[in-house]
Amino acid sequence: MSQVCVIGIYVPNIQLAIDFYTNVLGFHVDKHYGEKIVTLVHGELPIVLEETEEAELRPEMRTSGVVLALKTDDIFDTVRHLKEHGVTFIIEEPKDCPPGKLISFQDPFGNVLEYLQFN
Repeated sequence: MSQVCVIGIYVPNIQLAIDFYTNVLGFHVDKHYGEKIVTLVHGELPIVLEETEEAELRPEMRTSGVVLALKTDDIFDTVRHLKEHGVTFIIEEPKDCPPGKLISFQDPFGNVLEYLQFN
């Protein structure tokens, strides 16, 4: 069973994003994962702001920088399962990220989703 575990927002400038999400929307910074990744408190579902130079240029992101991330206990099994269903991958091989490993793929409509396996 899939469970939404985080909402990721890719931004071109982390400081402007932190300012907006905290001062304008009232979220609170929970944790910094280096200079370019921040977790915000938002009830039980964290929001992660991640600075990337490609935030405005990534064609797979279309017009949105918001990513739905799902939790998995076995990312390699999840990749196998998605391949069996002909899913289009953006990041097919599990990639290291601050909380563990991730893959990225598209739904049938081109929306980007990720699976995370926490360490």
